[in-house]
This record gives sequence, structure tokens and C-alpha cells, in this order.
Amino acid sequence: MNTRIALIGIIVENMDSIEQLNHLLHEYSSYIVGRMGIPYREKDVNIISVAIDAPQDAINALSGKIGRLDGITAKTVYSNVGA
Repeated sequence: MNTRIALIGIIVENMDSIEQLNHLLHEYSSYIVGRMGIPYREKDVNIISVAIDAPQDAINALSGKIGRLDGITAKTVYSNVGA
């Protein structure tokens, strides 16, 4: 199975969507290499970065599902390793 390494950058502006976000991340946890969350209290947002090593389709699916959550923005950056 060919996999890609990617970083998904997530900005959470709606705290009511965090439970749904955590559910999605748990669903794809077998692909997640690491996760870092930073609460930016002055702006009332959370900044999360997720390092992932997964098939291209799985990365696209996770990023798309996250981006459809209310008040959450996600962008994905891919490594050329494994491409």
C-alpha cells in the first residue's frame, strides 16, 4: 500500500464542533503519526496540527470531512516522500 506523509493544519473557531473533530481523528488514528494542539485564548481559537502517513485517498477524505465541520478550517500540505 502506497502512503504519503502530510500535515493537516486545523483552525477551530467553533468549540461546539470539537467533539465531532475528535471523533474523526479517532476514526483515522491508525494513520496519525502525531498531533499538537495549541489553545490561542486571546483569539478564542484552537490551532491543531496533525502529522499523518496514509494513502492519498484517506488523507483527502479526512481533510475534507474536517473542513465540512461547522466553524473548522483545514488545509493539507503533502511531502514528496513516498509520492
